[in-house]
Amino acid sequence: MKKSLSNVAIPLVALRGLCVFPGMILHFDVAREQSIEAVKIAMDSGRELFLTAQKDPTIDNPTYKDLYRTGVVASVLQIISIPNSNNLRVIVEGKTRASFTKGYNGVKFLCVDITRKPERGYAKKDEAYASALSRKAMDLFREYSEYTPKISPDIILKLVDDETPGQIADYMASVVHLPFNKKQLVLQELHPLRRLEKVCELITSEIDFMKLENEITEKVEQAVDDNQREYYIREQIRALSEELDGEDITSEIDEYKKKINGIKCISDKSREKLLKECDRLAKMGSSSSSEAAVIRNYLDTVLSLPFDIETKDNLDLKRARKVLDADHYGLSEVKDRIVELLAVRNLTPNVNGQIICLAGPPGVGKTSIARALAEAMGRKYARVSLGGVRDESEIRGHRKTYIGSMPGRVINALTEAGTKNPLILFDEIDKMSSDMRGDPASAMLEVLDAEQNKAFVDHYIEIPFDLSNVLFVTTANDKNNIPAPLLDRMEVIDLYSYTAEEKFQIAKKHLVSKAIKKNGLTKNQLKITDAAIKDIISSYTREAGVRSLERKINEICRKTALKVVNEKADENTLVLRVTPKELPGLLGTPKYKEKNDLKNEVGVTNGLAWTSVGGEMLKVEVAVMEGKGNVELTGSLGDVMKESAKAAVSFIRSNSTELGITEPFYKEKDIHIHVPEGAVPKDGPSAGVTMATSLVSALTKKPVNGKVAMTGEISLTGKVMPIGGLREKSMAAYKAGVKKVLIPSGNIADLDDVDKVVKQSIEFVPVTTLKEVFDNALCR
Repeated sequence: MKKSLSNVAIPLVALRGLCVFPGMILHFDVAREQSIEAVKIAMDSGRELFLTAQKDPTIDNPTYKDLYRTGVVASVLQIISIPNSNNLRVIVEGKTRASFTKGYNGVKFLCVDITRKPERGYAKKDEAYASALSRKAMDLFREYSEYTPKISPDIILKLVDDETPGQIADYMASVVHLPFNKKQLVLQELHPLRRLEKVCELITSEIDFMKLENEITEKVEQAVDDNQREYYIREQIRALSEELDGEDITSEIDEYKKKINGIKCISDKSREKLLKECDRLAKMGSSSSSEAAVIRNYLDTVLSLPFDIETKDNLDLKRARKVLDADHYGLSEVKDRIVELLAVRNLTPNVNGQIICLAGPPGVGKTSIARALAEAMGRKYARVSLGGVRDESEIRGHRKTYIGSMPGRVINALTEAGTKNPLILFDEIDKMSSDMRGDPASAMLEVLDAEQNKAFVDHYIEIPFDLSNVLFVTTANDKNNIPAPLLDRMEVIDLYSYTAEEKFQIAKKHLVSKAIKKNGLTKNQLKITDAAIKDIISSYTREAGVRSLERKINEICRKTALKVVNEKADENTLVLRVTPKELPGLLGTPKYKEKNDLKNEVGVTNGLAWTSVGGEMLKVEVAVMEGKGNVELTGSLGDVMKESAKAAVSFIRSNSTELGITEPFYKEKDIHIHVPEGAVPKDGPSAGVTMATSLVSALTKKPVNGKVAMTGEISLTGKVMPIGGLREKSMAAYKAGVKKVLIPSGNIADLDDVDKVVKQSIEFVPVTTLKEVFDNALCR
């Protein structure tokens, strides 16, 4: 349908009882579906709308014949979604007069062809008349403003700035209270002098009408007896006293002022602003005023902030290490960094600007280690969840002029903590997003910058608050999703997947006792053997952290609790002793086998992949069949991974003789490369060596050693280049039972980050070329 519209077609919004003039800025609500659609189309195509009034405002779905043909082409300045409805609030600026010549049917919105009608001039001989007419119009408007106190002085100043009769007429018609059909007559007049004459007539008529109203009012007021007036005033005073419950509002104002003057750590400018708010509240008098409620809520919120309250840091390093070790097994790098931070504060107590980002897969203890740090330092703890936050106002707050406005999450966290130097945890900082309401990540730049956050101004609070004493800790699953300027402000500490041994120690020392207590059991009623814990880890969970492991232990505790209640056992009676034999009856059939199928196969190679939740071992399968040289790639592979496969094929073609491939496979064979778990998208260059090995195995019929895994990017010349995520990938190989891992020589330095238990169980073989890969991976 869009193809049938002409080049001058423009969306139309029909207005009820409203007339827009050129140069006029106003807002109105849009509720009708065709009008909402017209506004959206305008936003997508130049932001221009044609606005015209309905002849009859009561018509809900007007057609073109129900509209005035003359209107205004307006520019859409802003669109605001109205909460709890589908309606829009549109802010527009009138640009020029226009008339529509043709209306289009069959579309979801009103759309018309228009003829724009620019402002006309007038003859030079009429200049003196135009000047006199403009002066007369100004005099009439001043007289009109005397009867209408609501008119701002700025409007009169604006009229002085307007020089042309046409502009003066448009502006006066837009601000004077006239029926919309009379305003429409002004809009339809194109000649500026005749238009201003018409406005003068309308204002003169309006002035006469208001004079008559004033005369009637004066007569009514004079008719009121003095005794009745006194009685009326006294009754009002009595009603106000009852509303105030006999209390004087001045006592409340004095209390506010006393608290404001008692704050030490705010500037004189901020104190003056708060005192002005108190004066405004005092002038309002009645507490029932909605504006008084806004001011009162504002003052209560500001005065609840801990401007002067500060806790003293506990910098005992031995105690800190003890607190950190009490609830966390392993995580030595994180603990060492925290102890180093405390040591620095021992030497320089006033050091600020240290922002730590704990990055790692879910369930490895990022949030809990932050809580333990707050406990170790003796600081108050507040957590701010940023997952799914997409509105900048969530960080900086809403301006208090809006209904339902409130401070941002940073100020709320400080109020919750009750001190000006708490530890604030920004959880899931990598999960923030942005939309038309702003970018919260940009707002976080100020919060997490020590040079800027000394005077952080929340939109609601409107006075600076010093955040430099706050210790900020952030957590993220994937630091690559954090904007670079924000990441640059943080010191990143990587947390990695737990080994099976670490999971066993965590379960034995922490999770089992915690679950027993949580489910109302005693240590005497439930015993879980070490072998059972290891079997749960290997056969019932597969994760980087320990959350699933904790859920399985809780499931065993719930079944034990049921047995305790049914048997009415006392707290010293052993109700259940869990061994590997009991696990299928308690947790069902094992879901995983710790050791993968590691047999030698032709065309199947073990590859290693990195994910945001840890490492994974993926098999790359290649099948060769009779065909015409086609290469098929399946398994939800990304562009980079597809290019790696093409590079592997090209290398094998160019080196087929050295590899023992005699037949021209690229002409007579079809090759199918598949990576299982097709529903999971995969990408990255590190599968290059894996694909090349599977291709050579399938073409030479030599099986690949099933206990060998590999990772590395390849070039067309057969070089093996470095990759990332070696620690997570090696952990995946360890969990799968692999005995040898081929890695690029450029990643030898990364072996320092690999867990000791992994290095003790796996032989890491650095390789430089694909020939070395084939020699180590293919069976003879």
